[in-house]
Amino acid sequence: MKTRLLVGSVAAVLAFSGSNALADKANDTLNVAFTKELESVDSYFNSAREGVIFQRSVWDGLLYLNQETGEYEGNLATSWQWVDDTTLELKLREGVKFHNGEEFDADDVVYTVNFVAKPENGVVVQRNVNWMKEAVKVDKYTVRIITNGPFPAAFEYLAGPVSIYPNEYYAEAGPAGMALKPVGTGPYQVESVEPGKHFVLKRYEGYHDSPKGAASIGTVDIRTIPDVNTQLAELFSGGLDFIWGVPADQAEKIAAMGRFTVANESTMRIGYLELDAAGRSGDHPITKAKVRQAIAHAIDRQAIVDSLLKGKSKVVHSACFPTQFGCEQDVTTYDYDPEKAKALLAEAGYPDGFSVDFYAYRDRPYAEAMLSYLAKVGIQANLKYLQYSALRDMRFKGETSMSFQTWGSYSVNDASAITSQFFKHGAEDFARDDEVLAWLNAADTSVDPAVRKENYSEALKKIADQAYWVPLFSYNSNYVFTQDAEFTPTPDEVVRFFQVSWKQ
Repeated sequence: MKTRLLVGSVAAVLAFSGSNALADKANDTLNVAFTKELESVDSYFNSAREGVIFQRSVWDGLLYLNQETGEYEGNLATSWQWVDDTTLELKLREGVKFHNGEEFDADDVVYTVNFVAKPENGVVVQRNVNWMKEAVKVDKYTVRIITNGPFPAAFEYLAGPVSIYPNEYYAEAGPAGMALKPVGTGPYQVESVEPGKHFVLKRYEGYHDSPKGAASIGTVDIRTIPDVNTQLAELFSGGLDFIWGVPADQAEKIAAMGRFTVANESTMRIGYLELDAAGRSGDHPITKAKVRQAIAHAIDRQAIVDSLLKGKSKVVHSACFPTQFGCEQDVTTYDYDPEKAKALLAEAGYPDGFSVDFYAYRDRPYAEAMLSYLAKVGIQANLKYLQYSALRDMRFKGETSMSFQTWGSYSVNDASAITSQFFKHGAEDFARDDEVLAWLNAADTSVDPAVRKENYSEALKKIADQAYWVPLFSYNSNYVFTQDAEFTPTPDEVVRFFQVSWKQ
């Protein structure tokens, strides 16, 4: 397979290689590009990776997961214990203030949890919050979180997507106000927001004694620049200091120049084909298991990894990320076998193949490679390349028969953050398998690790047997940044701006 190179952007990079551009170290400002336009910077009302990155710098959770030790540490909470299977009691840190001067205490935890836990308030990723029933104040610095049944992955979520908001401010401003003027307790406070386009973060000088550590760089200036070619041009002209998600071929050429630091790291994000086995989008061939299995055999995933993703990416076979708790690896696998794919299509009643719309929102070269493979076995896939929000809305309505999707699990290292997100009869479940649902319900609520593993295993094996998804590959990310900066990427795909510093 021939790799499609972005020749124009490489040429643009080389055109700027004549002179060294200086980073904005002199002004203590890190200039950063976001690729995806955020619908909202309120962390509960977007699902983009850029939103997760923004969240971790501006807000804090009750706990913090140390990336080096894998241990949970106290952040806004200092200690925690299960009172019973559904009651978690936490002692809160005293002396913490929000960016607007509000004092942090139990009222903030109670208000935040009780707001986001109500489905009618519309948190985008319900899986992140719907395990909580309510929060109850014990005293000013003690709170109890009551769960909707046992939820052993609670610590993962409290250290990740569950941010604590100031109750007085959020009660008045709501999600719309928080999106325009975010207020948290994090290492950076927000100086300005131009919705979807431009965000300026300033180091919060009153940051508490958190395991995150205080921010080193004074200002982080973030602009939304969807086109990687434009990002690269700005990097070489000095308009940007830090970008990531750079295609492998371009990252290799930039690394060879020796003018920027290029770091490659694996991520928890996986790519997959979402197939409408349940027929939500109508009567079509993909409702047949043999057709889905044919699609799985038709795509040479290893060739796509080797030619396009490169780096630390690997082919994945199960509907989860391999390191996540419960991510069963002993499942049915589909090797690249176009002849077997053709035979399965014939057995399903489509000896001459069929035509189908193929939806995608990112990584167009990967999508186009898959179209080519599908065409070789007689499946004419018509690419419908949309903005993320538009495609998400179509999927929620069940209007897509086949789409190329990715999911980073909010960096939660538990199968509940991905398998249960997509296979429990929610808006993004295109299998609607009651047996899978029962297994996942059991896995998500048992406090016995062995029971959890057993039920996740059963669910993931059936998902693979029926080819409800075609898992494709894990992602890696190429980070390119000025040599004046110190930064070490982590496998959870979270850029922690507060851990970036200038070289002395």
